[in-house]
Amino acid sequence: MESKNSEENGKARAEELFSKIQSMLPDEIGFVKAEFEGPDIVVYMKNPRPLYENDSIIRNVASAIKKKLIIRSDSSVLMPPEKAAEIIGTLIPKEAVVANVKFVPEFSEVYIEALKPGLVIGKGGSTLKNIATQTNWTPKVLRTPTMNSETIKGVRQLLFNEADFRKKFLVSVGKNINKTIMKSEWLKATALGGFREVGRSTLLLETPNSKVLVDCGLSPEPSIKGLDANGDSEINKAFPYLENANISINELDAVVLTHAHMDHIGFVPYLFKFGYDGPVYCTPPTRDLAALLLNDYIRLVAKSGGTPLYDEKDIRKMLTHMITRDYEEVTNITDELKLTYHNAGHILGSATVHLHAGEGVYNIVHTGDMKYGFTRLFDPANTRYPRIDALFIESTYGGANDITKNRNDAEIELMDIVKRTIDNGGKVLIPLFAVGRSQELQLVLENYIANNLKYKMDVPVYLDGMILEASAIHTAYPEYLKESLRNRILNNRSPFESEIFEVIKGERSEINDKGPAIILASGGMLNGGASLEYLRLLADDPRNTMLFVGYNSTNSLGRRIQNGLREVPLPDEDGKMMPVNVRMNIVTMEGFSGHSDRRQLMSFMENLRPKPKNVYTMHGEEQKCEDLARSIGRMLHIEARAPMNLDSIRLR
Repeated sequence: MESKNSEENGKARAEELFSKIQSMLPDEIGFVKAEFEGPDIVVYMKNPRPLYENDSIIRNVASAIKKKLIIRSDSSVLMPPEKAAEIIGTLIPKEAVVANVKFVPEFSEVYIEALKPGLVIGKGGSTLKNIATQTNWTPKVLRTPTMNSETIKGVRQLLFNEADFRKKFLVSVGKNINKTIMKSEWLKATALGGFREVGRSTLLLETPNSKVLVDCGLSPEPSIKGLDANGDSEINKAFPYLENANISINELDAVVLTHAHMDHIGFVPYLFKFGYDGPVYCTPPTRDLAALLLNDYIRLVAKSGGTPLYDEKDIRKMLTHMITRDYEEVTNITDELKLTYHNAGHILGSATVHLHAGEGVYNIVHTGDMKYGFTRLFDPANTRYPRIDALFIESTYGGANDITKNRNDAEIELMDIVKRTIDNGGKVLIPLFAVGRSQELQLVLENYIANNLKYKMDVPVYLDGMILEASAIHTAYPEYLKESLRNRILNNRSPFESEIFEVIKGERSEINDKGPAIILASGGMLNGGASLEYLRLLADDPRNTMLFVGYNSTNSLGRRIQNGLREVPLPDEDGKMMPVNVRMNIVTMEGFSGHSDRRQLMSFMENLRPKPKNVYTMHGEEQKCEDLARSIGRMLHIEARAPMNLDSIRLR
């Protein structure tokens, strides 16, 4: 009965809201209807021209209702696509390099994919307004990556193909979000993974009326092996503790993702495999990178002889349920929780999460993985929020001794090691996460080799694994990059396409037979990927060097080699495990991580505004989480602690 009353009250509230919107719009637009679509409200009309001619009308309405307002033409007045395509072709200059024009009648939208979207938009949006008023289709602009990206093609085509489902899904989500607002008597956070450890990051936030997951990841080592014959094995150590949370998957209202690394997203398709049917919120780059990394996970597990936790259809289902949001965009994700993403500086599209509960009742900031320091890719993590009652902060390098080199010194040292190895006739292998560290190292190498005579080397810099695809995705989202890098991409001078880089096309063994080279290979922890095969090929030659520039988890092969392991079993060309002697030089370079070191974490806390009332450390080995919590508590004179997995915290 209570649910039925809530539904009826919600419907009455919606009708009142839609009537208010209609009353604020001019009669000449020919108002047809308004409806919820995900967290937004869509208004359909027969004559959109007055709204395009006076932008302030929509801004005023959106401000009054405190929601994003989308305007679209009613299907009855849409120009036939063939004719509309002709008009669009005359309105957009050829210099825009339009790659595709796709009509989506389910949303009354036309998607225009172009290499230079600014020319499609026009000065002050003039070209888009002309398209809308002359064809009645609402134009949406997509950027063509400067490099070919099968991932972006696949994701965009999937969303086009599933437009009918997407429309119904978003309307359903909108109705659920806009129920009668309930007053939250309490707010609870439960640690389901990634607390006093790195991996399977998962936090459950609950009120009497809402259940939301922030991230839902896998731990790296066991998960790459997949399931054994009995379906359990060590893999269970990789799972978040969802079964212990005393909730059903179907009870979840939303999943909020901070970024696309597997320890934050790797378990999400599994939720869909077992019945979850709700929204997944993320930034646009996170969606595309998730498609890349999750499909690669399936391939790696299958190649290693294991059984993946899920298959491609589960990933596709997840993608069709994703709702993307840009930084600074306030979004209702339940009837009582508002989400705002902010730059985290970690990888492309990574975000800190600000959650506003009720009408100012409680505010949470979850950092995800963040970088509060210099990188060539991104600006430092955001430190300004409207209000913070509780802060959940990563602690990957939170230990007292986790102080990294000055970045400029680190780059010089790296280039010295590279040049010394090349001069000695050796090869440099740099195992990298395909997303983030790969692009950072590309920028470093491109800068020094192209612009510094001391480090000018006439040797190839090979790219292998998913690096090329990940770099291509970066070129589709220059607005998420540092301004100097963004400008280079927008002016067709992308450093990711520098002539110093060469993509591996033949057999990897052929590279071993050639002269000195630098090899950037995916598989940063040596748990899989291209880097593992290069290790087998290069390990026995003392002239070669392996450079670690990122985090290696405790039980990873990368960490064991860092700690002195000099004989490792690796698969040969036939897949048979053979012992390999590691005689190559092993160097760990600090200063290139996408995570904040100890000083940067403390500086972040000093500059964070406003000061949080409570701090909870996570995403770090046990001692590092505890150490960082103690230090923050002493410095800011606030409550700070390191929860354990399965701890529940009454926030309010």
